[in-house]
Amino acid sequence: MEALLEARGIWKTYPGGAVANQDVELTVMPGEVHAVVGENGAGKSTLMKILFGIEQPDKGVLMLDGKPVAFPNPNAAIAAGVGMVFQHFSLVPSFSVYENVVMGSEPKRGLRFDRKQAIAEVQALSEKFRLTVDPLPPVGSIPVGQQQRVEILKALYRDARILILDEPTAVLAPQEVEELFAAVRSLVAQGRTVIFIAHKLPEVLDISDRITVMRGGRTVAQVKTRDITEKELATLLVGRDVALKVDRAATAKDKVALEVAGLSVAKENGKPACRNIDFRLRAGEIVGLVGIEGNGQQELMEAVAGLRPAQAGAALLDGEDILGAPVRQRRAAGLAHIPQDRIAEGLAVGATLAENMAATRLDDTAFARYGLLDLTAIEKNAVDLIEKFAIRATGSQAAAGTLSGGNMQKVVVARELMEQPKVLLVSQPTRGVDLGATQFIWKTITEARDKGAGVLLSSADLSELMALSDRFLVFYHGEIVAALENGEDVTSTALGSYMLGLDRQSAAEIRAGSL
Repeated sequence: MEALLEARGIWKTYPGGAVANQDVELTVMPGEVHAVVGENGAGKSTLMKILFGIEQPDKGVLMLDGKPVAFPNPNAAIAAGVGMVFQHFSLVPSFSVYENVVMGSEPKRGLRFDRKQAIAEVQALSEKFRLTVDPLPPVGSIPVGQQQRVEILKALYRDARILILDEPTAVLAPQEVEELFAAVRSLVAQGRTVIFIAHKLPEVLDISDRITVMRGGRTVAQVKTRDITEKELATLLVGRDVALKVDRAATAKDKVALEVAGLSVAKENGKPACRNIDFRLRAGEIVGLVGIEGNGQQELMEAVAGLRPAQAGAALLDGEDILGAPVRQRRAAGLAHIPQDRIAEGLAVGATLAENMAATRLDDTAFARYGLLDLTAIEKNAVDLIEKFAIRATGSQAAAGTLSGGNMQKVVVARELMEQPKVLLVSQPTRGVDLGATQFIWKTITEARDKGAGVLLSSADLSELMALSDRFLVFYHGEIVAALENGEDVTSTALGSYMLGLDRQSAAEIRAGSL
């Protein structure tokens, strides 16, 4: 069988000399789900941009139906039958589903937009490909899983034969992932071809027929999915053995490290983010805040950290309410915080590693006396932390912004855990981080827990929450709808039911599990 789409010898170098693709090879057969996997910086995003006409290769050729092609822009790729659904959707929230789907290719009756035909076509398309979604409501009013279906329908409406899905499961609950996979299988059964970009290896093994593995800008393997195990695939990704699991020590959990009572927090627009939240976090445990992004868990973390004002309630650290205290006072009380955005909130990217690692302790006599910084002590601290946390950098004077995403995250983790905290707030600890750094960060957070820290963990990655947490608090529309101990009887499917609002514990069960 002849390949449908090929990339042969693709090279792409960006200004400054960064080589994103080096002699990359990709062969996609018709009617298959072809997964492209690799760590951040492996070059897969650049390759997909080339396939969709966003970037142009410096060398190499694209082949479609056995003939050389060039896509000078996305419109050319779409005209050739290539569609792409990005991780961050490009929808107009105030427009209806059908308006978003047909926008730019609207059916006309004479010179007028044929609304009735547009609705009928979107309805028929959604039913044909098992992408069930009501065409009438505004996109901003529907769940994120359905918004993703709208993006896929946009590509199919333009008759995409090849559909590139960029990290499509990143924001979905388990049930939504299952529905997406059913839709993908339906697409393939009806003659479409799917290129699936992902980092969750179990999902890759579940949905794909073949896999291309990229590392360091190169293609290192193209394999049939049935011929490879998860462990072998992880080894190909990082070039060495890696096991994403953690061993947690037995801890007493008899002391309350943080008690949150009646906490209510608002979003930027003034609408409620979370309401009347009550829970206790004990020393020596990790409590995972579970929920689809946007259900209040992040705003709660920011209120406790001091990055967002609370409207009501209290957060007691060692019995003292810290909600009205400045961030410096919260830190002095034993609070540490790894924020969700390492670049915007965690680092000064233009400053050196030494400066970043001491930035939260400039009033500490270890680093400053009589109003003067002790540059020697700051330098030694950085050198020690770089070694302890295995940070790959040219030295302590390197600018934080020159590091890879995983090493930037290690700098934040090192600073927050240079001393053992009483309470550690962790948001999205491994977002955009490769497998090797993920393994290290998981181990570091677990070690802080084993030494007695109470850890409050928020992550969009459910597998990460299940691997690290001792307990779960599940959020839906700003409320805790379930509080569960982590165990074999707690499955991703069960958590997903609470995340989607399909199930809810009684008030007594929630109170018993959260306090």
